[in-house]
Amino acid sequence: MSKPNILVVEDEELMRSILRQLLEEEGYHVFTASSAETALEIFPTVDVDVTLTDIKMSGMDGLELLSQIKAIDEEALVIVMTAYSSVDSAIAALRRGVYDYITKPFVNEDLLKTVRNALRTKELAKENRALRHELDKKYSFSEIIGTSDALQRIFKLVEKVADTNAGILIQGESGTGKELIAKAIHFNSRRANKPFLAVNCGALPESLLESELFGHTKGSFTGATGDKKGLFRSADGGTLFLDEIGEMPLALQVKLLRALQEHEVLPIGAGAAVKFDTRIIAATNKNLETEVSETRFREDLFYRLNIIEISLPPLRQRREDIPLLVKHFVSKSARNQKTSEKTVTKEAMSALVGYSWQGNVRELENAVERAFILSGDEIDAESLPPKIKLSASNALEMRDPEGLRPTLEEMERRYILEILNSVDDDKTEAANILGIDLSTLYRKLKKYEEI
Repeated sequence: MSKPNILVVEDEELMRSILRQLLEEEGYHVFTASSAETALEIFPTVDVDVTLTDIKMSGMDGLELLSQIKAIDEEALVIVMTAYSSVDSAIAALRRGVYDYITKPFVNEDLLKTVRNALRTKELAKENRALRHELDKKYSFSEIIGTSDALQRIFKLVEKVADTNAGILIQGESGTGKELIAKAIHFNSRRANKPFLAVNCGALPESLLESELFGHTKGSFTGATGDKKGLFRSADGGTLFLDEIGEMPLALQVKLLRALQEHEVLPIGAGAAVKFDTRIIAATNKNLETEVSETRFREDLFYRLNIIEISLPPLRQRREDIPLLVKHFVSKSARNQKTSEKTVTKEAMSALVGYSWQGNVRELENAVERAFILSGDEIDAESLPPKIKLSASNALEMRDPEGLRPTLEEMERRYILEILNSVDDDKTEAANILGIDLSTLYRKLKKYEEI
């Protein structure tokens, strides 16, 4: 274990020498400064554990030095030394965030005890940060339920890239958990103790989104009654999650690209750009390569964001995870309803596993919550949404004359045709029930005609 570093700031040479000898005999690595100005040159270059400073010194005094050190490191531990006649100054230092004060002349053991206590305080804070980081890691992954190979590959990739500053683009259908993956990246990085902020780029008009991202100055536009930092600066040191990045207007894409290249933003109405240290993670349910080819998304921004690509599979491609997700959402519903958990019948579970889940995990959670509220002592097939029950009943009937199970493609065809028949060929209604776009339904029907 390395020796703790103690910075001693004292303008009297004899006292400085006494303090150095006392602390070195205790086993500490001691740095000395004869003035506050010299101390400020040393402090940023050394991993100082505790600063021990006199209050009254020629030039900058100990109180101002305290303020300057706190500006560099708000968690810095500073102990001030003062004469009995200057206790008021020590009390003022306490108000400014000093760890403790010692009056001169002091008993050596009292000074050493104060330093030991300060070092223990720092060690406890470090342990608490580490514990919080571990809890954040566990929490961030616990919300991503599944043991499928596809999900395990994503977990491994997240662990590899989490502690880098590489641009990350998360792609996947709506409801696949893109924000959960972004949080897992953040909470498994060295930025975990700093903010994680998110914005949906498709939910705000262009003018509001620009202000939300980059900030503005007071009076820069109607309604700007004060300065606004913006998310880039509010998340400084942490992570900013840009959800639905494919919806961002082209004009803002230019400003975003410049911010990422220069690591600075220009608030609306400001005369100078401001630096930031924020990691950017973007997500989209669109195919950005297609958007680029059709000039709806800037190619240079796409490559800037897409250093690391994480593609989330739709739920229908990892059906083995559905029982675990169902159990998780049943437990969550029980907590929300403040009641005991319920079992799920085999028929209901089979229906849930066999359904297509166009809305992915989000749709599954809603279906389980609905079934939990409407069911009795157990969740049965009757408590499921009608379209899921219909899918389950059709699946039981979908067998070839020889009793063989059909392919997934054939099951999909039969199911779509059954839905159309149940709504008298109302394609808009059928598309709503199926959870797909009308254009997708027409494309599938045309394909069926060719079979």
